[in-house]
Amino acid sequence: MHSKSKCVPRLDMVDAKQFQCCLVGGTFDRFHSGHSLLLSAACRDSARVEVHVTIDEMASKKSPFIEDYETRVDHILTWASNNNSSVHVFPLGNNFGPAPNHKTADCIVATQETIGNCEQINDSRIINNLPVLKIINVPHIIDSFGEILSSSRIRSGAVDRDGNPWITEIQRNNIVKMTQILDSELKTPMGNIFSGPGDLPEVAMSSALECLPEKRGSIIAVGDVTVKTLLDMEIIPDIGLIDGMTKRTALKESEIVDMDVFDEVKNTENPAGCLTPSLLQTIEESMASQNSVVINVEGEEDLAPLYIHCLAPIGSVVLYGQPNVGVVSQISTLAVKERCRELLSMFEVM
Repeated sequence: MHSKSKCVPRLDMVDAKQFQCCLVGGTFDRFHSGHSLLLSAACRDSARVEVHVTIDEMASKKSPFIEDYETRVDHILTWASNNNSSVHVFPLGNNFGPAPNHKTADCIVATQETIGNCEQINDSRIINNLPVLKIINVPHIIDSFGEILSSSRIRSGAVDRDGNPWITEIQRNNIVKMTQILDSELKTPMGNIFSGPGDLPEVAMSSALECLPEKRGSIIAVGDVTVKTLLDMEIIPDIGLIDGMTKRTALKESEIVDMDVFDEVKNTENPAGCLTPSLLQTIEESMASQNSVVINVEGEEDLAPLYIHCLAPIGSVVLYGQPNVGVVSQISTLAVKERCRELLSMFEVM
C-alpha cells in the first residue's frame, strides 16, 4: 500500500507566495536535472507544492525498468531536503489525479508536452465550477547530444542524470591505455561471481542465468568461452565479443565460436590493455542493431565491459568469464555506469 502523503518540512520562513497551491505530476524516474528544474519552478512561487507521483501499476506500462514508487518518492524528498523546500507527495493513479476537483490549487507546472493535459484539466475545472489553474510552462533541459533530457534517455544509456555522455570526446577519438594503477582494480570482478569447474563452464553459466531477474534487457557476452558456452546451451546472446583466445592462448579448433549462428558479424581492432575508437563504434552499432551480433576482435576484448556498460541501456546483462573461477554477471545500472566512467577516467591517452 502507498502512503497517502509524504512531506519534507520547510526549514525557514519565506515571504508570501504568488500562488496558494501548485500541482506537479509525473513519473520522476531516475530523478534528473529536468525534474529539479520542474520542482524549483513550482516551489519558487507557491506556498504549498503537491507532487503527484505515478504509481507502479501505471509506470511499469511505460517501461519495465522504471524505478519503484518508493525509490522515486525518496529521490523527490531528498531533493526537497537538499533545497530547503517543502513538498507534499501523493500517489497518482490516473492521468489527471485530483487536479480537476482540487479546491485549493491555483497553479500547475507543465512542460511543452504536458500543456495539453493541463488545458484539459482546466476545461474540467470550469465544468466543476472551479477557477482555472495558472499553467507555469517550464522549459526543457537539452542534453549534450542536443536532445531533450528525459528519463527514457537515461534508461537508454545515452546520458547521465545531468544530460552528459558517459564516454568523453577524448575517449571517443583516441586509443586509451590502462594504467598500472588499475591492475588490481580491474582484476577484481565487477558483478556477481558464479563458480563452477573449469572443464564444465555450463555449470557456472547455468547458475548465472538462473539468477537473472525476470525483467532484464539484452544479454551481452564477452569472451570466447563465455559465448561458446551460451551457444552450446542453445542460447544466442544479443551481442557476443570474441578474440579467438582464452587465457591469452589460441583456442583449439573444437573451442572456436561458430560465428555463422549470429545474424551479423562485425570485425574490429583493439590491442591488449587498450580501448579503441574502433571497438567503441562497433559496440554502439551492435547495440543499435535489431539482430544478434558477434564482434570479432583482432587483439583483445578483456576491457570491453567498461565501454559496454557505459553504452548499454539500463537492465542490460553483461556476462564474462573469470579464469579458474567461473562466470561474472553484471546488470547495467546508473551506479555501474558511474563506476566504469570513473575507471575510464584513469586511462591514459596514447
